[in-house]
Amino acid sequence: MLDALIWFFKNLALAYYNLGYALTHPSSWLAWTRSFETPEDKESLMRFVFYGASVEFFFVIFAIFLTITAIGIFSRPFLWSVVRGSEATMNWIGRIAAWAGLLMVLQQVMIVFLQRIFRVSEISVGPFGTTFTRDLSWYSEELKLYNAIIVCLCVSWTFIQGGHVRVDLVYSAVGHRTKRAIDMFGSLIFMMPALVLIWMYGWYYLWGSLISPRLAADADLDKLFQRARGVRWNVETIGFSPNGFDAYWMFKVLITLFAATVFIQACTFFWRSWLEFREGELSADRYLDRDILGDEDAERAAQIH
Repeated sequence: MLDALIWFFKNLALAYYNLGYALTHPSSWLAWTRSFETPEDKESLMRFVFYGASVEFFFVIFAIFLTITAIGIFSRPFLWSVVRGSEATMNWIGRIAAWAGLLMVLQQVMIVFLQRIFRVSEISVGPFGTTFTRDLSWYSEELKLYNAIIVCLCVSWTFIQGGHVRVDLVYSAVGHRTKRAIDMFGSLIFMMPALVLIWMYGWYYLWGSLISPRLAADADLDKLFQRARGVRWNVETIGFSPNGFDAYWMFKVLITLFAATVFIQACTFFWRSWLEFREGELSADRYLDRDILGDEDAERAAQIH
């Protein structure tokens, strides 16, 4: 038990040093974004991949969460500004991603007309002097990507709007402070750990589709450096059908974006719940930016939901 506590607090203390070092030495882990020719560039990619789902990265995020929470305890206006900024960002991301639904409908209509009426087998698009030609089946399977964008990037926005289905056993029957305590408990015990697991598995799942040779999740940094000279970009272009959609690596990008955005929302929900717990019932939904449907019946249904 003592060894576990020492390990925990040691890593927590090192998190501030690791964060400072990463911010002051960006080339050590971002050099690969400028070029990919020298061994140092490839080692920076290995460092980026390794630390992206490492214990060190977890404690950096945990340290940031603790720091913001500690400052917020003594300065509620600061914490409210963090909550408002985070919720505004998640709303902005969700509202933009929701337009993928319109694109999905328009593209489906276009596919039906071209395939059933005009008997077209492929579509060529030529923006900026380049030609992009794909079979209609490619565009049909691409519709899954639009759906995935909505699912992954609109989750936090829907959460803020109160649009997720809630299984309510005791929540509606308890008082304001008990509700906020339940919200804080749920965000800490259920939301955050689940999203950490999704990130850890999704991170290496993503990079396994972008570079080769594939990197093992349990490999240490020294082994990754030894393999750095042979690493190269190898973006996966395997489709489920011969002429079908061949950019499924984009779904894996969405998995990591889903985990990151919802984790930020989980932290924000914890901070909002604590502020509303501390300030009482009059602070409920304070500064909450919810969409106005413009229909009284729809508004009433949304409130009941």
